[in-house]
Amino acid sequence: MTTIGIAPVVPTTRLRLTARGRRVLTGLAAFPFVVAIAVAAISGGSALASRDAGAPAGTFTEVTVMAGESLWGIAQEVAPSADPRDVVDAIVRLNALDGVELSAGQRLAIPAEYSAAP
Repeated sequence: MTTIGIAPVVPTTRLRLTARGRRVLTGLAAFPFVVAIAVAAISGGSALASRDAGAPAGTFTEVTVMAGESLWGIAQEVAPSADPRDVVDAIVRLNALDGVELSAGQRLAIPAEYSAAP
């Protein structure tokens, strides 16, 4: 009798991971980390700014901006002997101003080194 040759049974896997599948799986695994980094980057800057207690009391005086006043005029008024550019820069830094535009009634902190002596 002759026997018919039977091929050996090779177990096959049901899941075959292709290159595209590996990329998708890697992207899904990395997604939570990307979201966490994005949230930290977006909210991190404001958290640092809000922790600052501000300038200590006694290191500045306050003035109220009148209609038509500018930072240059205020700088010349509070420190007539100092360079107005330096005084304007100190006022902008102390008050964390975005620009040089002021509105009437706005309160500005003036560094104590430039405030007029009584």
